[in-house]
This record gives sequence, C-alpha cells and structure tokens, in this order.
Amino acid sequence: MEVLKNKKTLQDFIERQKEMGKRIGFAPTMGALHNGHLSLYEAARKENDLVISSIFVNPTQFNNPEDLEKYPRDINRDVLILKNSGLVDAVYIPNVEDIYPEKAVSQHYDYDGLENEMEGKSRPGHFDGVGTVVEELFNQVKPDNAYFGEKDFQQLAIIKKMVEKKQLTVKIKGVPIYRAENGLALSSRNQRLHEDRREASKVIFETLNKVNDWFRVVTIPEIKERVQDIMDHQQGMQLEYFLIADEETLKETDFFYKDRNFRAFIVVMVDGVRLIDNMHLD
Repeated sequence: MEVLKNKKTLQDFIERQKEMGKRIGFAPTMGALHNGHLSLYEAARKENDLVISSIFVNPTQFNNPEDLEKYPRDINRDVLILKNSGLVDAVYIPNVEDIYPEKAVSQHYDYDGLENEMEGKSRPGHFDGVGTVVEELFNQVKPDNAYFGEKDFQQLAIIKKMVEKKQLTVKIKGVPIYRAENGLALSSRNQRLHEDRREASKVIFETLNKVNDWFRVVTIPEIKERVQDIMDHQQGMQLEYFLIADEETLKETDFFYKDRNFRAFIVVMVDGVRLIDNMHLD
C-alpha cells in the first residue's frame, strides 16, 4: 500500500493509474478508523481496479473548536489498519495547505434545503465544510466511484446533491451501517466511551427496531412519545432529537404517505459523547 503524503505525490500517482485505465474507488475519512470504514473499502474492492483512502481531519466542518481539538488522531495506527486490511492500494494524507492553499474557509453550497434539516439546524455551516473538502478531494483523486456510510445519511444525501449540482462524473455509493455485535453503529466517537457505556448504548439500536415495528401501526406523535420515554429511563443518556423524515427531502413528517420512503433518525448524548443513528422504515 502506498502512502501519499502531499498533493503532488498524489497527482503523480493518479496520473499513472489513469494512464493504465484503472477504475478508481475512493472513500475519504477523518481517521480514527474502525470496521465501519473498512466496510466502505470492501464495497469499493468489488467494483474497482484500485481503492484509495484518505485521512484528513477537516477543520471547516467543526462548529466547535473544542470538538476539533478532541477529535482522535493516530495516523500510524490508521495506516497500519489499512495495510493489514489488504483492501486499500493507497492512502492520501494531505496537510491543510494541500486542501486549502490560502486559508481554511468553506465555499457556500445550495443543497436544495437538505442542509437546513436535522444536523444543519444545530450546526450552521457544517455542510458547507463537508462539501468543500469532498469536492476538493474528488478533484484531486479523480475517482470513478466514491463510498460513504449510511450512518451519516444526511451527509450522504448532501454529497449526492453536491455531485448532481456540480455535474461531477463520480458515482456516489451508499454503504449500509456497520454495527457492533450489540447493534451499536460504529463511530470514531465511540472510542471516547467506556466499554460498559458502549454496551448500554445498544438501547439506541433496540429503540430504532421498535420504531420500525410501530411504523404505520402507531401514529408518529405517539412513536415520538414512546422513544422519549425509553430514553428518559436510561442513566447517563439524553435524547437530543428523534424524528421520522422523508428519505429524499429529509423533511420531518408527522404523517405516513404510501408512495414515500421514510427513515428514523436519532441523536443521543451518552456521557457527553454524541451518538447518531438511523434506520430505513419498512
């Protein structure tokens, strides 16, 4: 596996691969890698000649400087995980100047309102930061396919919209949520939880399964009350929000429409660590 530590090295590498006609699969990360990330590369491996990872903690998508400071970083560990996986041909580890040559500021994007729902309500400008770094990485890596996890479903929808509006040629592929044995969606943030709290947090997945059982049988306001009640009885956990939204528009709904697809979204604070999850409702 090649380790590409600056933009020029990456460009030379990509040029050689394109000359050989290789099909490139790409999944960008912010490091702190786990099996959820590797599931992206497993999906990419099946559909491409070459699989590329990137590790870059993007400063423009953090609203809180403290969160940026706390974000776990261990490049050597991450590179070793990628090497040992046997799934990745190259990893790009740019510095800030490779992505933001002048100043680390975001472009502004119009995502047709997707950016104003859910996470966008509490994190203004966050998705401008996401769009800026992802578009720049696409321009540098020039992938044929790019892979993103459905755990960050809103981010996946945002990137699809950005690609559509910018008329980029890359195809965006969503990869199902990778879960621990107890059902907890894997996340880099989970590493900040004590083992017993990670085990207790399985209640989030269990609650989503209950929501799926209640869907179209119980009214949405009643479902929301039941979810709130479950979380109120969990020690050290606080429900930030729970909602059911249209998968296409991400707008919250209080009513079922037969011809639409819906997804439940939940955010829970567990001992100060923010855990997000979602589930398609069928």
